[in-house]
Amino acid sequence: MTVKISTGVVRISYANIWAPKETPSGTMKYSCSLLIRKDDKKTLAKISEALKQVKNDSASKEKWGKVIKELHMPIRDGDTDRPGDPNYEDCYFINANANEDRAPKIVDRDRNEILDKSEVYSGCYCQAVITFYPYAASGNKGIGCGLQGLRKIKDGEPLSGSVVTDSDFSDDDIEDDAFGGNSSVDDLF
Repeated sequence: MTVKISTGVVRISYANIWAPKETPSGTMKYSCSLLIRKDDKKTLAKISEALKQVKNDSASKEKWGKVIKELHMPIRDGDTDRPGDPNYEDCYFINANANEDRAPKIVDRDRNEILDKSEVYSGCYCQAVITFYPYAASGNKGIGCGLQGLRKIKDGEPLSGSVVTDSDFSDDDIEDDAFGGNSSVDDLF
């Protein structure tokens, strides 16, 4: 059983959403982490209900088998799993992914497709469409989260890297013969 939901406004982190990236197991995946505020009761209720549906489904139970020592759940607590990271403070988070042949749909607030890759990034705020599904692989059993799409709602402080603008470059720092000199590192320090 697969259950699809749409979230409220979440912040995305580790946004690998424009091109698939190789996972430790060697498969190519799109992925991102969805940061969900702990006070977003509506989204958390939808997630809870979806997880219950998958967990109680007979096909899920058949996939997992009779002996389940530990069932891995996709939602984690940012305060305990990412202590000291202010971006995860007071948030739950879910790592969602998509296979390389199923790129997530990425749209703007008006549901128009976004083509400019700089528009959706780690730190911006989105609504996500995700699915929950049972898995059993390599001795692990649990509920996974699929990334179906992102709808950008608003900009936010970038979480990684920085944005470079034209004004960051200065002609004052350029010498016409910058590579013509013979100075060594010792001469600089």
